[in-house]
Amino acid sequence: MIDKNDLLEWLRAADKKLKKKIVLIAVGGTAMTLLGLKSSTRDVDFCIKSEDKKDFEKALGKKFNVDLFTDGYIFSEQLPEDYAEKSKEILNLNSLSLKALSPVDIVITKAARLNARD
Repeated sequence: MIDKNDLLEWLRAADKKLKKKIVLIAVGGTAMTLLGLKSSTRDVDFCIKSEDKKDFEKALGKKFNVDLFTDGYIFSEQLPEDYAEKSKEILNLNSLSLKALSPVDIVITKAARLNARD
């Protein structure tokens, strides 16, 4: 399991490898962990702009199982247009800006998955 400190330490290391500003929005269990709503997560889920995905993937390394969703789509669900603005800022580094999806949007995406675990 991955806790908040693990996530932040890993992202600080990735930040040092990036050459441009990238906004990450944590979703699912990752967002819940960063918001203190649960102690840890099984994997790491972020929403990112499609044009930033390759650069971020290069900086990641292989430490965690990471799912990257692009341009406001989580699985087959499109997030509301204002999801990025409603997200809570968690960490702002040189190249990475980390936010967590708002709790209301987390509930919407979890419900849309129709997974008993959620």
